[in-house]
Amino acid sequence: MEIEEFFKLYAAGERNFSQLDLSRVSLREANLLNINLTEANLSYSDLREARLGQAKLNYATMIGANLSETILWGSDLSYANLSQSQLREADLTGAKLIKTQLSDAKLLKICFSGANLRGANLSRSLLFEADFRPTSDQVTDLRETDFSGADLSYAHLSGTLLCGANFEGAKLCRAILELRSDQSHETNLSDANLQGADLSYANLKGVNLAQANLRGADLNRTILKDAILQGAIMPDGSIHD
Repeated sequence: MEIEEFFKLYAAGERNFSQLDLSRVSLREANLLNINLTEANLSYSDLREARLGQAKLNYATMIGANLSETILWGSDLSYANLSQSQLREADLTGAKLIKTQLSDAKLLKICFSGANLRGANLSRSLLFEADFRPTSDQVTDLRETDFSGADLSYAHLSGTLLCGANFEGAKLCRAILELRSDQSHETNLSDANLQGADLSYANLKGVNLAQANLRGADLNRTILKDAILQGAIMPDGSIHD
């Protein structure tokens, strides 16, 4: 399908474009609210500043796509492949990213508030200043997510569910995980793998780290006041009482 025909069909009210090949096309600043692009191919496409709120992008192939400043609030990207993509300052508030592939992606200053990233793969991704804080009514679910080798420096992770997440070798320097007074859910890192992670200057005040693996982690100037550490493996290999 030619891109001109695609836009004409959408303008005429068509919303179902599942399995469509839109690879290497420009959709920059396009208004595509509520569109169905399930299993579509958007690899290496330009989607900068596009409006894709409430879109269905589950199982879509979006390798190397540019989604910088794209609005994706409430969209379903479950099982989609966004490896090597760029999502700088994108809005993914309340989005579904269950089992989504985001390895080697650039996600600077991105908003994930209230999103579900359970089991997503963010290994080696760049998440500088990413915001994972919950919305007023929805906790951000990061359980079992793979952050191995990712850069989460200065990220906001307070009040998120991180049980069983993998942070092996990740950078969490100056990350904020402290439970704020306006949040009802603790930051839960129980059973998380933080082996070799850089947690220097991070704020983990009151964080649940029960049974977490901190072997070889850098805790230089890390704030651990009131943190729950029962059964955690400490940097020196000892087990906390």
